[in-house]
Amino acid sequence: MGFPVGTWGQRAKRWLAGCWWPIRWLSALGLPALGMTLLLAGEAAQAAPRPLLLVMGDSLSAAYGIERQAGWVSLLQARLDGKARVVNASISGETSSGAAARLPDLLRQHEPDIVVLELGGNDGLRGLPPGQFEANMRRMIEDSRAAGAEVLLLGIDIPPNYGQAYRDAFTGVYYRLADEFDLPLVPFLLEGVALKSELMQSDGIHPTAAAQPRILDNVWPKLVALLEANGVKIDSVSPPDQT
Repeated sequence: MGFPVGTWGQRAKRWLAGCWWPIRWLSALGLPALGMTLLLAGEAAQAAPRPLLLVMGDSLSAAYGIERQAGWVSLLQARLDGKARVVNASISGETSSGAAARLPDLLRQHEPDIVVLELGGNDGLRGLPPGQFEANMRRMIEDSRAAGAEVLLLGIDIPPNYGQAYRDAFTGVYYRLADEFDLPLVPFLLEGVALKSELMQSDGIHPTAAAQPRILDNVWPKLVALLEANGVKIDSVSPPDQT
């Protein structure tokens, strides 16, 4: 049996390797045990662990101001339809430094195959120097890679009143890291949402429940590419409405 290249494929192969001992033992019983042997092998293949996605984000991924099950991460779990597991470690108000401090324990606990990094909004609103933001993000990317996980970056923008120079320097961090580490990047998580008042809460910062499917559509193509590279077949979904 061949296994796909990637973290999940390697873990599945190691897991299945431990299932061969009952097959070898049963073979000593002769042909009558053949049916049971094949059954065990089939069940072992079906029970191979599904890939796990760890989402590290702030309020945009923690469903701030709406029901948690209405957030885009919960919608993602539903859309995956059991093909992968999702752990949402997002916290409202989270910063890149806070997430970087939490990530090592989460990597050890969950052993994710894919880490989704959705951070930067609170750093930008606090005026964090872009260089410090970049250092925090680089640390999380390196920690995730060292743990055998692939990384998906989700970018965010800063309000215009912070000045164009700061906005350019801040958003440039995502592009620079994506290029340096050859990572998939969603340039702006709130594309098609942020400029539509009917999709934003009264604070003008957090999206409404109605905006969450569009946010998921923004993330979906890049995430599907990572999953399919690890051998997970994802059924096609209608493309997002660009209106």
